Amino acid sequence: MILVQVAYGGSNILCKIALLKGMSVFVFILYRHLIAMFILGPLAYILERKHSGALSFSVLVKIFLLAALGVTVHQSLYYAGLDFTSATVATALSNVIPALTFILAILLKMEKLKIRSARGRAKLLGTVICVGGALIFTLWKGYLFKGIVRTPLIDVHVNDPSKPSHGRDDWIKGSALILTSFVAWSSWLILLAMIYEVYPARLSINSLICFFASVQSSILALVFERNTSSWKLDWNVQLLTIIYSGTVISALTYYLQTWCVSEKGPVFVALFSPLLAVIVAVFSAFAFAERLHLGSLIGGVLIVGGLYCVLWGKSRDRHGAEETVDDQIA
Repeated sequence: MILVQVAYGGSNILCKIALLKGMSVFVFILYRHLIAMFILGPLAYILERKHSGALSFSVLVKIFLLAALGVTVHQSLYYAGLDFTSATVATALSNVIPALTFILAILLKMEKLKIRSARGRAKLLGTVICVGGALIFTLWKGYLFKGIVRTPLIDVHVNDPSKPSHGRDDWIKGSALILTSFVAWSSWLILLAMIYEVYPARLSINSLICFFASVQSSILALVFERNTSSWKLDWNVQLLTIIYSGTVISALTYYLQTWCVSEKGPVFVALFSPLLAVIVAVFSAFAFAERLHLGSLIGGVLIVGGLYCVLWGKSRDRHGAEETVDDQIA
């Protein structure tokens, strides 16, 4: 999961640059999942054709929904929001993923919440603090701190008079889009765990996700992106972003996340999201000379504090389960 977050950090930086250079979101999503499909498809056929079991129609429908949530809805809203904000804001807001996933897991009875126990109260309080910190980060800026570097190492400024600069309204709009995308992503983690229980084939699941995502995103691209120049691929940062995201993110990290969900559950995977904010914030501070606000600092501290409250509660859950098993054996 640490490797996954490092990979996502690189993707966020590249995507922000490519979006500023005019890359189409829908075309990008389509191309990257076509690349991943051609990587994962043959591997799934060779390695899992004798072990994956029968693929029922109900499982196929669930995987179609999985692609819609985790790719079509999540990524379309996320990259649209990223265009209005910054990579640092987007990754900082990703800290709400553990709380959202935990809430969904409780509602679906995949996680137990005992208010009378200390660990139950810690998980509930941590969830509230995490969400509250995300709202503070989004809605309040406050004092602006000095940047770490005076000039950015990477200049991504685009002089386009037809494209207005983003103000406070765009900041809030972008943050709202990103938060909504994370609701879809948390739902993706929960549904992925449920599908794996009945169809334990990691490569096949992700191959089908990429296939359905390609179909769904191609429809959106044909509807919303009619400029033929947006479909052309040249040797530039847009092509580098597509290749990186297709091979590393859609192929490698999708598989790694599926493996971790099958081994440790969706909440465990979601708990590593805060690492992404640290990775991207450090890189952006040096590469883009981004400056932090007081609201960002306070919101970030609350988010991390809430996260570790939830982590502590989950660790006590594990110890409690082990003690119960020991008592039954005795």
